[in-house]
Order: sequence, then C-alpha cells, then structure tokens
Amino acid sequence: MTALNAVLTARIPGSKSITNRALLLAAAADGVSLLRAPLVSDDTLAFREALTGFGVHIEAEPGDCAWKVTGTGRPPVPPAAGAPVWCEDAGTAARFLPPFAATGRGSFTFDGTGQLRARPLRPLADALRRLGVRARVTEPAGGLPLTVDADGLRGGELTVDASLSSQYLTGLLMAGPLMREPLTVRGQGLVSRPYITMTQDLMRHFGAYVDEFEGGAIQVLPGGYRAAELDIEPDASTASYVFAAAAVTGTTVTVPGLGRSSVQGDLGFVEVLRRAGARVEVGERETTVTGAAGGVLRGGFDVDMGDISDTFMTLAAVAPLADAPISVHGIGHARLKESDRIAAVEENLHALGIRTESGPDRITIHPGRPAAARIACRRDHRIAMAFSVLGLRVPGITLDDPSCVGKTFPGFHTELARLFPAHPGTNRH
Repeated sequence: MTALNAVLTARIPGSKSITNRALLLAAAADGVSLLRAPLVSDDTLAFREALTGFGVHIEAEPGDCAWKVTGTGRPPVPPAAGAPVWCEDAGTAARFLPPFAATGRGSFTFDGTGQLRARPLRPLADALRRLGVRARVTEPAGGLPLTVDADGLRGGELTVDASLSSQYLTGLLMAGPLMREPLTVRGQGLVSRPYITMTQDLMRHFGAYVDEFEGGAIQVLPGGYRAAELDIEPDASTASYVFAAAAVTGTTVTVPGLGRSSVQGDLGFVEVLRRAGARVEVGERETTVTGAAGGVLRGGFDVDMGDISDTFMTLAAVAPLADAPISVHGIGHARLKESDRIAAVEENLHALGIRTESGPDRITIHPGRPAAARIACRRDHRIAMAFSVLGLRVPGITLDDPSCVGKTFPGFHTELARLFPAHPGTNRH
C-alpha cells in the first residue's frame, strides 16, 4: 500500500469519444480548428487517417500535444482511385464516417479488420436509405464492408434503431448540419444515452444548431459547422481502471481534468464505486477516489450500468473481492462490442475460479479467492485493462494479448506500474 494519506495523480490520456467526434466536426467546419490533448491511439489514428483520405488536412504539433485540423467547409470527396476507407478496429469510424460521406457525392466503401466486420451496421444503413442514399452492408453479419453511393442528404424525419449502439444516432446527428433540410431524429430503444448528450454539446461547440424536445426527438438545422478550439478531457472510461485500482488497493487516486463539468457519462462509474464502499470526491476540475482500508469492497447490490456499459467490465473484474455478490444489468448491448463482453468477463472469471450467473443483459459475480490464470483478452482492450486491475491484488494473472490496450491507451501498463509499483500487475506475457 502507499503511505497513509498519499495521493496518486494518474495520467489519463484524452477521451476517445471526444477526440473522434471533434475530429469529424473540425473536418466538416470551414476554417482551422485546434484540438488540444487529443487521444493518440490505434482508434483515433485510424479515424484521423480516414479523414485525410477525404481531403482533410490534419497537422500534429510536436509531441502530438495538439492537432490542427483544416476543415474543408464542403462535403467530403471519395478517396483517390476508389480506395476503401479503412476503419481498422474503430467502431466510431465505421458508424460516424458513412453518414458524413453520404453528405458528399460519389461512391465510398468502408472496411476494417475481421473484428470490426463482425459488428452490426444494418440499422445505420437502413437509416441512410430512408434519407435517400444507396447504402449496402455485407451479409451475413450486416456489417462491413459498407458501400455508400452518395448524392447528398436531404434531411427529414427519421426513427433509428439505437438498441444495439448509440453510435448510429450520433453519426446521423453529426451529419445533420450538412443536410439540405432540417433533420428530426428519434433513437428507438436508445442505449448509452450520455453519449448522445456529449454529441449535442460538441456539435454546439462547433457552431451547429441542435435541440432536443419532449418525447426524445432531436432536431438539427442545416448550416454547417464553424472552426473552434477544444481542450479534450481525459477519458472517463479509461479513468475507471485507476479509480477501481484505488478502491481495491486502499489508496487514493486523483484524475485531473475530469470533474463536475465533464461531458462524459462514464464518470458516473465513481458513483458505483461509492456504493462499493469507496470514498469519492468530484470537484470542478478533478475527481478523487479513496479505497477502504485493505481494499475491501462492499457488495450485495444490483446496478444498472446500461448508460455506462464500457465500465461494467471494470466492476465485474474486481467484484470477486467484494464481501457479497454484485449484479450488473442493462448491458445486453455490450455483447456486440469488440467482443461479447458479458461472455468474455464470465469466461475469465471462471478461469480464475469465480462463480457467476448471467443472462442476455446481466451478470452476477460471487465473492471468492481468485487463482492465478491467463486472461483471454479476445483482442478487447477493455477486457485486458479491467483484469489488469484485479491483477494488482491477485499474483499470477497474465494477459494473452497485453498490446491490445493500444486501441485506447497505449501506455496503460506503464502507467499502472508507475501508480502501483508495490503490486504485481499483469503486463507479463
């Protein structure tokens, strides 16, 4: 344990969700935008590269401390020689870029890795077709490659199936100011609601008119975007790992730049830790979590994490250390992320000797004594990072794919070891 009352300050990189949204909005704007402290990771670099293929100029300042985006102020153009828009593993690229491309003219084909190809895109393609675009997904998964034959978007009224991902709705909203007529859209069965609020806040920051009305209808007016400067917050989903680490090691960790004014819903994870017995302080510009003495967690509760599903794995991985079972529900859409995350968590907990029960949208984790085991990451960065936190308390936990954390936090293992040098860690092959 660290010395009594010592406060550890975590270095959390910029938010992936904010970085990729801001990149698109800046690319669509007329003028030069400056994005400070962007996340530099596999996902954001793939998104940035895709935008350069649309003719957007993006210049990185020394050390990648800021990105200068020269927006075209016009609809995107297809990549040269009909090359596909490569999305790598980035779900945000596959969901945000096709509606943006549809506001232009020409044929765009989007593709990505086998992992990304398995993620569904049919609700987005259906929505684009209802807006007058020819959009074709690939069967049987109904995903990438996705081809969009664009001739601009007219706008209108639309209901989108958002029960699998809020990203379909986000992509359409961000394209709204580039349409010929107002767009009024509703998300049917919407999951991860805070991400839609984040999207609207960022659109307004870049000069768009967007408003939400009673009943959940969101209206966006045409008129484009204007260039802006933006300081990108630390990633709240990533911060969940160091907050949970504080809780299970009985230490105090502060994340600067992430406080009450945050636009990220995943900061709500600290309230789950509060239920588990941690002390939580959310200030204006920082958040601090202090674990109970000995890293004891309080269980015996059931929590809906549907709005913050990217953090449910963080809780599930450390739940065996609690004094009573912990149940999480509302997370059915997590089965359609980089992996089936409920199944991945359950598989690894079983390998550790922990008893669980699960259903289509829930999992219950029972207390136990986790044994050493090799974690099957399934190329999923969040599985790797979540079980690395448990590894601070359980010697002998290793990862079969430590490098998969590069999707959102390339320096994760180094930072965890810096913060908690007295604990075993999991960054071993």
